[in-house]
Amino acid sequence: MGTSSAENNKPKVLVTGANGQLGKELRQLEKAWPQFDFLFLSREDLPIHHFELVRNYFEAVHPNYLINCAAYTAVDKAESERELAYQINAEAVGVLAAICQQQHCRFIHISTDYVFDGTAKRPYNEDDPCSPQSVYGASKCEGEKLAQQFNPDSIIIRTSWVYSSFGKNFVKTILRLLQEKPSLSVVNDQFGSPTYAADLAEAILSIISAKDWKPGIYNYSNSGNISWYDFAVAIAELQRSTVPIEGISTDQYPTPARRPAFSVLDKTKITQAFGVPIKDWRESLARCLSFCTFNT
Repeated sequence: MGTSSAENNKPKVLVTGANGQLGKELRQLEKAWPQFDFLFLSREDLPIHHFELVRNYFEAVHPNYLINCAAYTAVDKAESERELAYQINAEAVGVLAAICQQQHCRFIHISTDYVFDGTAKRPYNEDDPCSPQSVYGASKCEGEKLAQQFNPDSIIIRTSWVYSSFGKNFVKTILRLLQEKPSLSVVNDQFGSPTYAADLAEAILSIISAKDWKPGIYNYSNSGNISWYDFAVAIAELQRSTVPIEGISTDQYPTPARRPAFSVLDKTKITQAFGVPIKDWRESLARCLSFCTFNT
């Protein structure tokens, strides 16, 4: 939890899903943003699909901002746990949005590139039609709709390929495999832009600090258009690893959930609305690797 605000009038920023990658990166920034009183709640502290608990918490604490980092993110598992994925990624988001509307709390919700079908030939902008190809993507798409339905003042940030020095993610998996395997095979026909969660955390706090609140959907990721294979090769290069990496097709690595073949996001809107800088993916990857390879 952050410091008590009984003795001050700092805006309270509630972060749900605080033990995830983005939640932990926001926690790392707490001291750099002393104008806010942060309240970090993990899934265990406040499961967002337990609606009475959520309502009671809001009535007791009255946060000024909610950054909803809580989500069902097991993309493949969602195919067989549809009900749970929808409960957390859709229904709970609608409830959070409605409670924020009632309590005059600004709501920021994190969404995903998986709301798109991946057939575009140019970066997706916020007005492109959603056509999710997986249960996970469909549940996140429904969450966006419910957030805007129950709270038109919501800000929704779509992001892609999120990684961090915390938690489980592609970067940490590749780091581990480079230590364990004599060679790697990585998909080379799915393209997107990685997002360092620390950069996304800074972008969110910049939005909260902005003079004007501008509701709507925004895209955010680092800059670049690369394949998972390119990403893995860059990780290996930065680690000075000599383990050979082979590019393979999606067909050679079947998964229960379909991934978008192309999900690069156009970030023009967020830079124009809030002046948020978009950092180069390789520069951010190097920064992440320099911090700590194996944080928990």
